[in-house]
Amino acid sequence: MTAQPPNDDERTRIREAMDRLLTGSPTTSDGSLTVKALATEAGVHRMALMKRHADLKTVFYERVRTETAQVPESERNLRETVVRLRQTVKDQRAEIEKLRQQVTRLTLAGAVLTQIVDAQQPNPPEGGNVTPLRPRRR
Repeated sequence: MTAQPPNDDERTRIREAMDRLLTGSPTTSDGSLTVKALATEAGVHRMALMKRHADLKTVFYERVRTETAQVPESERNLRETVVRLRQTVKDQRAEIEKLRQQVTRLTLAGAVLTQIVDAQQPNPPEGGNVTPLRPRRR
């Protein structure tokens, strides 16, 4: 008698759980088409499915796509995240452009104000534009 390795038993349970989930007849899980539900349905730890049986996880997601014409929940969540992040990047680019224009306007306004102030000041004394705070002793 040859003893089967424990991984073979897990793999068999995972395949059977796949079939139950894809036919809509779960026995122990909520029936969602996720790795969590697959692990619960197969009676294995989710990390065992993610690490030791990653190939079966991939097969499960392929079957979900082909047999049910559904996108797995994890992929749907990732796609929603990508859409949100793209919108965030678009908004930030618009804000950066708005701030650049504001910096340009403020720089021009500062230059105009500097010219106005320079035009309103009387001619500097002949010693330059430095005025001593104390009179010089002679």
